[in-house]
Amino acid sequence: MIRILLMSNSLVPKDFLINHTLKLHYFVPSERKLWTIIGKNNEYWLDPELDYCSCKHYYYKTLSGKEKCQHLKMFNELVNNNNYDKIKFSDGEYSDFLATLIKDILRI
Repeated sequence: MIRILLMSNSLVPKDFLINHTLKLHYFVPSERKLWTIIGKNNEYWLDPELDYCSCKHYYYKTLSGKEKCQHLKMFNELVNNNNYDKIKFSDGEYSDFLATLIKDILRI
C-alpha cells in the first residue's frame, strides 16, 4: 500500500511520492526502529541518525561530499508529513529481518 500525502507547500516532488514508499519497521517491546524506502528498482535501508542510505548514489555522491542522495534529502519531509507506513514486529523477528535486509543490500 502506498500512502501519498500531497501538500501545496510540500518540498517533496510528486514523482518521488509516487515512486517511493517510506517504511518504519518498529520492533516491540524494545522499540528498535529500522527505516527503509522503496526506490524505483530496490528497497534501501536508511539510518537518519547516521545520515546513511544503502543506495548506490550514497556511495558515489554522498560519501564524496557532493550531495545527499534523494532518499536522505526527502526523509525528514516525509516523516514530518506523516507520509510513511509503520509496520510492527516482535523483537523475536529482529534478527531474521536484519539478516534478510543485509542480504538484499548486498545484492544491490
